[in-house]
Amino acid sequence: VTESKVEDQAESVFVPYIFSREEVLALIEAASRHEGRSMWGAMLRALTLVLYCTGMRLGEATRLRMADIDLRRSILTVQRSKGRSRILPVRDDLVAELSQYLRQREQVLVVTGVGASPALFVRRDGSALTLHAASDVLRRLLRDLGLKPARGRSGARPYEFRHAFAVHRLTTWAVEGADVHAQLPKLSAYLGHVNVLGTEVYLKATPQLLELASRRFEQHALGRRSEP
Repeated sequence: VTESKVEDQAESVFVPYIFSREEVLALIEAASRHEGRSMWGAMLRALTLVLYCTGMRLGEATRLRMADIDLRRSILTVQRSKGRSRILPVRDDLVAELSQYLRQREQVLVVTGVGASPALFVRRDGSALTLHAASDVLRRLLRDLGLKPARGRSGARPYEFRHAFAVHRLTTWAVEGADVHAQLPKLSAYLGHVNVLGTEVYLKATPQLLELASRRFEQHALGRRSEP
């Protein structure tokens, strides 16, 4: 089974758990403090920030290469995922975080004698981070924070960073008074969905977002009816 098939199944079969902003901050803090035999805090912090700030699939993030990041232009490139590549503009605060991580990454590669690696995310021994290893350590963090039971597959998953990104982005637009439905194609393209239908499901993800979107739609409809 390929990674893309596993991710497709994970995205379509499981009901998403939407992290609150407080839970996202707790996960980032826990990742920053984590120190294991192969995993190190600065790398996990950078990974969780990329997942939450871009909505990338976990496999997309772990496959990032140094050639895929252009911090000068503030863009990350996802290469050939789901049959297509996409360019993601990112915020200055994520650029600053990645710049700091790259300095620490360089030190790790020097100390281990690896010298250079094409992979963006590297483990303590300088080897490239794998999807399996990233999934394991993130699930461990979720369990440590009580967001996932100690055993079994139930509870929050690493994939929830992607869902949180989408719902939080839509909620922010709704709070700002934007036409959320008009913004869906933009979010769909950013997430790499085949069409906007895959993005519309997020409108029903939280009561707050659904209420805000409905209120905006009603205001829009009333405005049109009042026109001469």
